[in-house]
Amino acid sequence: MNAAVNEDSRAADIARMHECIAAMVPRLEERAPRTRADRRVPDETFAELREAGFFRLFQPLRYGGLEADPREFFRAQAALAEGCMSSAWAGGIVSVHAFQLALFDDRAQQEVWSSPNDLISSSYAPMGKVTVVEGGFRLSGRWGWSSGSGHCDWVFLGAIVPNDGYRTFLLPASDYRIEDTWQAMGLQGTGSNDVVVEDMFVPEYRTHRQMDGFRLDNPGNRVNTAPLYRIPWGQLFARTVSNPAIGASRAALRLFIAGCQNRSSNDPTKLAGDTHTQEIIARAELGIAEIDALLFRALGDMVDCVEAGREIPMASRVRYRYEASRIVDKAVAIVGELFANAGGRSVFLGSPIQQRFLDVNTARAHVANNPVPFSRNLGAVQLGMDSTDVFV
Repeated sequence: MNAAVNEDSRAADIARMHECIAAMVPRLEERAPRTRADRRVPDETFAELREAGFFRLFQPLRYGGLEADPREFFRAQAALAEGCMSSAWAGGIVSVHAFQLALFDDRAQQEVWSSPNDLISSSYAPMGKVTVVEGGFRLSGRWGWSSGSGHCDWVFLGAIVPNDGYRTFLLPASDYRIEDTWQAMGLQGTGSNDVVVEDMFVPEYRTHRQMDGFRLDNPGNRVNTAPLYRIPWGQLFARTVSNPAIGASRAALRLFIAGCQNRSSNDPTKLAGDTHTQEIIARAELGIAEIDALLFRALGDMVDCVEAGREIPMASRVRYRYEASRIVDKAVAIVGELFANAGGRSVFLGSPIQQRFLDVNTARAHVANNPVPFSRNLGAVQLGMDSTDVFV
């Protein structure tokens, strides 16, 4: 009986979260100029995301989280991106980190979630210098692209441990400093600044081996036993930095259609009766539907698999990873055609459709959204070779 009541309560919390996110979208659009000018997501946006329960979606139930189906997260993040892609990008990355923390040793989980509002940013590039010491490691280095870092109390940082391979290191804010370096052409409001660490001790239990994630044998799986945490971590993070492009594409199409319906314009391509304009809209509508289906089909397949108690086949993991990397490429093409045909006013600074163009092209620069290595890995696996990517 209690389990049923708890499940009903969780479903109600998730439904309420979606209602809150939908209500936020126009406010995010209104705040977007300030978000870009300040080069960070406004505090009130993070406060609203917290109040909505967005940051609890991947948090385990035993720590007060929602332990939600990942499709709930991606649906909410894409909606946020319709209002402001910077807010969806930074907020989504911070939120998805709860999933990786759930894979850590439970002592690390206790440290972070003993304060229920603590949040984690990240920079996963292996930029750190690591020295093995008794009980853990000494870590130094500089990492870039730590989105939302100014709102966070902890950070995940990537580095190579000599003779042991790649790990993620978890550090509290007292152990690092943030340097304001984020001057970018798009996603200006993500606050993706540098994180600097100078010879700090990180205990062993506050690290996560990449190979544990690849083998689905994480310390956290011993305490967080829900099927959710049998989904490979890399599959969720990769989609967190591609999914916002879907929401931005929807916004670009909405703006383009609104411009076409403005009959005061002297530009014939903005008239609803123009057949070329109709074709552009049709291509964009179908293209957005295709990338949305691509993302949610893979998520659905993975959820079905883990809920049935099966491991996701390696060949599928490799294909899903390639699919995720193609989403932004496709969004760049969709938004690019809309922008190129939106008329002369779109080139002036502050143009809303121009901003979507800049945002999706900046997202394409993220290493996770470069499909080249993932296509080669998929082709090699199809030819009988082993996967060379362990972040799948």
